[in-house]
Amino acid sequence: MKQILPFFLVLSAIFAFSCKGGKEVAGKAKVKSYAMLDQSTFLISKPADQADYGYSQQNPIKVGGSEEHSGPASERYFLNALLGPQGQAVTYKRTGSCCEFKTEAGYEGKGLLDQYEVTWEGSKTPKLLFINMYDYGDLMIPSGFTAKKDH
Repeated sequence: MKQILPFFLVLSAIFAFSCKGGKEVAGKAKVKSYAMLDQSTFLISKPADQADYGYSQQNPIKVGGSEEHSGPASERYFLNALLGPQGQAVTYKRTGSCCEFKTEAGYEGKGLLDQYEVTWEGSKTPKLLFINMYDYGDLMIPSGFTAKKDH
């Protein structure tokens, strides 16, 4: 009987934390659930309201996911949603990380932005996008891009 009690206490604690609805992780950042177009693509329909959205270190695309161990996948889900200005398929490659910033969701309160070069057939120069996989925000279509639509 004494061995069963700790098991039930642990099970109760797990149940209590899981019943929070997935809204808070370890008392830190709020988890946001994004609409999906398919299993690997976010549904993004709103054009960015600021020209520098995604193009500057001060206004990165915030996809979140690091605390749930899905940050890199969230970055790809966002990029998979993008199309060129006339609906062309895009290609992207991660070119590195930069720009340390403070975030509760990061390691020791810090995070780095990931940089991606995005191109499409007929583009003259790649577009450099900055993505924050630590914090959540409203997902929008960066200036100069369009996005895949829900069928």
